[in-house]
Amino acid sequence: MIDQKHIGRTMAAQTFDVEKGRLRFFATAIGETNPIYTDEDAAKAAGYRSLPAPLTFAFCLEMESNSLWDNLEAMGVPVGKILHGNEYFTYHAPICAGDKVTFVTKVTDIQEKKGGALEFITEDSTATNQDGVLVAELRRVIVVRN
Repeated sequence: MIDQKHIGRTMAAQTFDVEKGRLRFFATAIGETNPIYTDEDAAKAAGYRSLPAPLTFAFCLEMESNSLWDNLEAMGVPVGKILHGNEYFTYHAPICAGDKVTFVTKVTDIQEKKGGALEFITEDSTATNQDGVLVAELRRVIVVRN
């Protein structure tokens, strides 16, 4: 059983630059065809400051923080025993190219199910931009197979 003492564990804030080329690459990789994600003129005509991030991009950006891997290591969970449970997003403002997004991730729950055969780790993250505006809240659930 993962020690419940890890509930509340909060990782240090980490900031990442949102780059145009990376947004275009991500949009293409997920099959997004709306030109606002690849053409800056189209994005501006639609009312964005620059290219907007596709909806799941914040999750990929947050993964660069290593919070998941650092938390698993601190909890003594082998990476080979984890599965992706699910992820949720709540967006409050657009994330656009040129933004600097800061993530703070916290372990908010650890649950045991199936008599300990499975454990569920819930992590919640907040994402704020360079102006201190909350742009997104993210939740991921990791399943640990015992």
